Amino acid sequence: MDVFVLAYDISLAVHKATLSFPKIEQFDLGSQMRRASKSICANLAEGFAKQSDSKAEFRRFISFAIGSCGEMRVWCRYCADLGYVEVQATGQWREQYQRIIKMLQSLKNNVKP
Repeated sequence: MDVFVLAYDISLAVHKATLSFPKIEQFDLGSQMRRASKSICANLAEGFAKQSDSKAEFRRFISFAIGSCGEMRVWCRYCADLGYVEVQATGQWREQYQRIIKMLQSLKNNVKP
């Protein structure tokens, strides 16, 4: 799925960037961002694997992924406002997460329960 590839690629970028956050943020904002960005991919993979048993279950996992994308858009703003990541980079991430949200919504709409 294209949406998985896009989400995976941005999660790698987020992971690498958060490793340079100040020490105080490694277990707070940095950790939260790493977990949220990875959960998008993990929820897609888990839901996809379960779709043969239940399309409704797949839709539920897509919803979780959408939620994590929304969460990441907020964390990106924090990064920019706190000066941990350049504003241009976080702006691109926010745009990518919005694109992923749209792709996930389309996928969810096409998975009939």
